[in-house]
Amino acid sequence: MVTIRAEILADVTIREALLDRAIGRGRNRKTSQRLRDGRLPAEGLAFTALSKSGRVVGTLRMWNVIAGSAGPSLLLGPLAVDGRYQGRGIGKELMTHALNMAKVLGHASVLLVGDEPYYSRFGFSRGFVSDLHLPGPVERDRFLGLELKPGALDGAEGLVMANGALASVAGKILAA
Repeated sequence: MVTIRAEILADVTIREALLDRAIGRGRNRKTSQRLRDGRLPAEGLAFTALSKSGRVVGTLRMWNVIAGSAGPSLLLGPLAVDGRYQGRGIGKELMTHALNMAKVLGHASVLLVGDEPYYSRFGFSRGFVSDLHLPGPVERDRFLGLELKPGALDGAEGLVMANGALASVAGKILAA
């Protein structure tokens, strides 16, 4: 059992170390990261999973993007769970919580790059993004979409672009 709460500034260093362990240091060179660079996560959509003892054991963030002709959407990721806590359903809890919050906040769709066998249980499919393209190399079979509002990605085509709040305020870089 974990507690999922909104990410706080104190989580940043721990989250970054967790992501390095779970995904690897090369994670910052991925195309999805280009859409996150210099941006803040979507408001209300950055989460931390805590163990009973208060240890950070998981993280998930969503980011504002423009999904080509479909318009505003979210980019999910990264999702990571501490290796010592994997296999306990923490990733599923984070996903369910984040998708429910995105829907409550009125978002229409979510995109991600990830393993279809894992993400399809949440409704993600390649079919929703077949005519959308990311601004860099990506394995096409790992580019997935989900409609939170039916029809949100109908006929979507074009380039996915970064959107949302910039991570700098008065020349000061905020933790992203």
